[in-house]
Amino acid sequence: MFEKVILAFKLPDLRRKIFFVLAILVVFRLVAAIPVPGVEPGRLASFLAGNQFFGLLNIFSGGVLENLSIVMLGVGPYITASIIMQLLTMIFPRLKEMYQEEGEAGRAKFNQYSRFLTVPLALLQAYGLLVILVRQQILVPTAGQEVFWYVTNMVTVTAGTIFLMWLGELITEKNIGNGVSLLIFAGIISRLPVDLRQAFLARNPFEDPSVIPLYLAFTAVSIAVISGVVIITEGQRNIPVSYAKRVRGNRVFGGVETHLPLRVNQAGVIPIIFAISIILFPGLIGNFLATVPNDIVQRASAFLIGLLNNQWLYGVLYFLLVFLFTYFYTAVTFDPNAIATNIQKQGGFILGMRPGRPTSEFLQRILNRITLFGGLFLGAIAILPLAVQAGFGLSALTVGGTSLLIVVSVVLETLKQINAQLVMHEYE
Repeated sequence: MFEKVILAFKLPDLRRKIFFVLAILVVFRLVAAIPVPGVEPGRLASFLAGNQFFGLLNIFSGGVLENLSIVMLGVGPYITASIIMQLLTMIFPRLKEMYQEEGEAGRAKFNQYSRFLTVPLALLQAYGLLVILVRQQILVPTAGQEVFWYVTNMVTVTAGTIFLMWLGELITEKNIGNGVSLLIFAGIISRLPVDLRQAFLARNPFEDPSVIPLYLAFTAVSIAVISGVVIITEGQRNIPVSYAKRVRGNRVFGGVETHLPLRVNQAGVIPIIFAISIILFPGLIGNFLATVPNDIVQRASAFLIGLLNNQWLYGVLYFLLVFLFTYFYTAVTFDPNAIATNIQKQGGFILGMRPGRPTSEFLQRILNRITLFGGLFLGAIAILPLAVQAGFGLSALTVGGTSLLIVVSVVLETLKQINAQLVMHEYE
């Protein structure tokens, strides 16, 4: 492992890519420290501490909400736009064909549509967030220039999201991990020392030795999550594929045996990101409606806010969303019909299966079985910290499992891409 790290920094091309990605992450953290004008720091700190919804939003926006940065929305609007576009592929066959069958050009056009959709979503989310913060007296608009203040800050925050989206694209182009995932990873890592310090100050083990088992439990959960994520992420089912011999002129092609890998967790960390993006919306709407002077609206607002504050209901919804998004994203990104068709066109076949539809049905059946375990595991990992927090009362574990899951998955994905480039250099 350490030999590969040393080798990565010895290769000039790969070293430049790694330093470039690190520089982009530094720029992201610098931008995250620039606040919008008119912030009341004291009220903001107490508001985030007492509101679970905005506390979660702060974590998954990379800590940029903590000081109301100009990139306070993070990459959330882009993730939401990606979810909407993925859903539209199941409604419009043209979009599905563009995403799955037109290769890199089709996916590039599909991603471009996602970027276009990000702009109105960012404007809408920026307006809703600013209205909530103004009503909570955390932001104070300029007297007599309220409309100009709103428009300026909406454009600024939206531009911040587009800027982060561009930074993510720059990272992705270097083939050193996924850009959006790495930005979320950087935000979580930057919050880790602060969270550990707050947890230590709240329950000091030197002053209260009875808290030591809680910290040991946290360590055990962390080790279990890391081990489980590595095992599930690396686990795969190899489907043997044989290719018949073909004679073209004086040359013979084929006649080899290989395998088709089906991963237990085909979706990676995407279901967690999707689930968080969806589950935060009811709380956002509830906070937006909280000050509307209408009894029915007030009751609806209290109900939506209560959905997130109810730990049991939140845990069940979180588990189901992660599980469902695992199946959904796997179905979108892996098409058994297309795989079976490609195998048949290349003169290949799976032992014991006829080419065409029987092969497709076989692949779908295997994929459903292994995705079941992948989805259940991801859901269990996501809600495990809630169960530990309910049993031991250590609030630092509330989002620890999800954060750790994202961090470990992103690290594994990044290391794989770096290792692939190392292998390519060794081959050259």
